[in-house]
Amino acid sequence: MAKVWVGNVAPDVTDDDLRAFLKKYGFPEPGEVTRIAGDGSRPAAAIEFPGETTGELAEFVRRIHDVFWRGRRLHVQVV
Repeated sequence: MAKVWVGNVAPDVTDDDLRAFLKKYGFPEPGEVTRIAGDGSRPAAAIEFPGETTGELAEFVRRIHDVFWRGRRLHVQVV
């Protein structure tokens, strides 16, 4: 299992919004979404992808890293 970290997510984005966004860009079915604690200025989330490798996810991450979504530039990486 591999995870994708998505940073600088708009505060009003729900877990379902994140899943739908990832699926729109061709990601495999996402699993659990874990919100990353911080000071609240640039919320982040880690999304699990059961059955996927980090190499497979790296191809998808290239599609959305630095994309503007809901007024914010996303920072995305495989973790």
